[in-house]
Amino acid sequence: MSKKEILAMLLAGGQGSRLGALTQKIAKPAVSFGGKYRIIDFSLSNCVNSGIDTVGVLTQYRPLMLNSYIGTGAPWDLDESEGGVFVLPPYATQDGGEWYNGTADAVYKNIDFIDSYNPEYVLIISGDHLYKMDYNAMLEEHKQNNAELTVSVIQVPWDEANRFGIITADDGGRIVKFTEKPAEPDSNLASMGIYIFNWSTLKQALLEDAPLADSEHDFGKNLIPMLLAQGKRLFVHAFAGYWKDVGTIDSYYQTSMELLREDSEFDILSGDQRIFSNSNIYPPHYTGENAVIENSLICNGSTVLGEVHNSIVSSEVYVGPGAKVYASILLPGAHVESGARVMRAIVGEKAVIEMNAYFGSLDEDEPIKVAGDGEHIIDDLWSRGY
Repeated sequence: MSKKEILAMLLAGGQGSRLGALTQKIAKPAVSFGGKYRIIDFSLSNCVNSGIDTVGVLTQYRPLMLNSYIGTGAPWDLDESEGGVFVLPPYATQDGGEWYNGTADAVYKNIDFIDSYNPEYVLIISGDHLYKMDYNAMLEEHKQNNAELTVSVIQVPWDEANRFGIITADDGGRIVKFTEKPAEPDSNLASMGIYIFNWSTLKQALLEDAPLADSEHDFGKNLIPMLLAQGKRLFVHAFAGYWKDVGTIDSYYQTSMELLREDSEFDILSGDQRIFSNSNIYPPHYTGENAVIENSLICNGSTVLGEVHNSIVSSEVYVGPGAKVYASILLPGAHVESGARVMRAIVGEKAVIEMNAYFGSLDEDEPIKVAGDGEHIIDDLWSRGY
């Protein structure tokens, strides 16, 4: 393999259990977002836009959809002979095999892969965050500080700081304290789970951590505190852009709905730091002569014969005649049959809202309704007086 200055290891094995029905059959990074994308598209696109052409994707939970979606990496221009994207699931050796047991353990079990490219630096990122970022700026800061590890951080509201790994840094940006989800935080600088390591530093830390029986083999809980205690040069990189972890149904729904606002903080429509996806193979969408569409995203391959208001219609979705969709998210392949009503709901991939069914509520005090992937919702709309 040709030597690389930097390669990325993308952690994409999370179950994302707080997303409920949306992750019963697929991993969180594979969940559809914004109509034509999947959550992992944002991290992969950030790599491409930053000139990082070698990415290892560490998968574990229900990897089939993710593996199929990534394929050769061609949609992200990650199919080059001297690099590319590599799906790296757990594997068996002569000593047996087991699942990845923590974020650091996942990278530890792929030391040989990283060594084959002999990089100077390794970028560790997550496959389940929404953001646009130029990793080059972070790398330059890492070099200028002669750092061994740089952690990207973002300021969060003080009342939310106890949900994150919190970093305290001195005036020069050097990390002096790292606390995982502190009860009483003394800083509101939250780790984004984005790290640039010198490979020599990371490799040594992984080898030291691996045999420790009391370690959870986690970057935030174990490796970073260990390096800090050893006096290594750890610095922060302050990120001022948009970043979201859509870890719950409410946050996923609200973040999706923000895309429909003209003043949305997260602009996925602009050509600036373009987001690539593997969903460009569908024909144009079709809207029937009686269709009504208002303030919505309508993606390729979809057919709208009824009404869609303030909603996101993903690829290959069908909205039948007389059907009405309000403030909802229809994931790829979802069907809303004729006469049905969908209101403030998320309809999973290839789920079906049957003819005249009623699903969801316009009452904002009611929870967001979710139909899981492939689920069929049967309900008599007219008996409810609609």
